[in-house]
Amino acid sequence: MALIKTLAAAAVASTVAGSAMAGGFATEIVEPPVVVVTPEAVTGSLPGWVIPAVIVAALVGVAVASDDS
Repeated sequence: MALIKTLAAAAVASTVAGSAMAGGFATEIVEPPVVVVTPEAVTGSLPGWVIPAVIVAALVGVAVASDDS
């Protein structure tokens, strides 16, 4: 008996849910797509490898120029 009541309740619920999901006569409101503009990252005037290369060149120059003899 409980199985019949459960099946009957499921049938009624699906019928009511199907009616609730039906659309109306109103026109669909379509919103324009949202465009997110992200600013470009600010870059420095020198690439990231220039300063370490200059430091290494200066250290090599100091090492070569030292007169240990």
